[in-house]
Amino acid sequence: MSKITTVLFDLDGTLINTNDLIISSFLHTLNHYYPDQYTERDVLPFMGPPLEESFGGLNPDKVDEMCAHYRAFNHEHHDELVTGFEGVYETVETLYKQGYQLAIVSTKVRDVVLKGLDLMNLRQFFDVVITLDEVENAKPHPEPIEKALIELGASPQEAIMVGDNHHDILAGKNAGVLSAGVAWSAKGREHLAHYEPDFMLETMPDLLKVVGVPTA
Repeated sequence: MSKITTVLFDLDGTLINTNDLIISSFLHTLNHYYPDQYTERDVLPFMGPPLEESFGGLNPDKVDEMCAHYRAFNHEHHDELVTGFEGVYETVETLYKQGYQLAIVSTKVRDVVLKGLDLMNLRQFFDVVITLDEVENAKPHPEPIEKALIELGASPQEAIMVGDNHHDILAGKNAGVLSAGVAWSAKGREHLAHYEPDFMLETMPDLLKVVGVPTA
């Protein structure tokens, strides 16, 4: 295995805890259009893909309307419902100071991604941020990862994709990079393990050992 020099992160559910925000936003939207038909458990399969894909499978004629309804609620409640994950800031800061190349690769639109990075004071570590607005094809298609690698001037052989969803793991495999799942995924450790990531992180600081950063 080549030395890992480049770390690509999903954002939601990986670096920042947006689970409550996302679940609340979906429930608010789904129960507006389909009253009393959806519970928190029903929302989990919608988490990960772009909104257009999730709502398009339900009601193709009202995709734009449903996305707008979701995003209005999501923006309004973002800062009150988003929290951090233990060890994330310190791990990302360590990687940055050690000279690793870092990028965000998300299926969210750019303004929401930057809002989350700013809330948790993480934007300073990421010169490259690839969102749904920069690509034609979302994860698990390799395009977002390939675009991040090009912008960083990095090779797939030296990169790893870290995420909380099977879309992240499959995108990593499709792009020829290593992949790491996070055990704190809202969908559960077992769900991610089914897609055979190269590594499973129990906590974010575990990533330092994976990429070869000396730890005390």
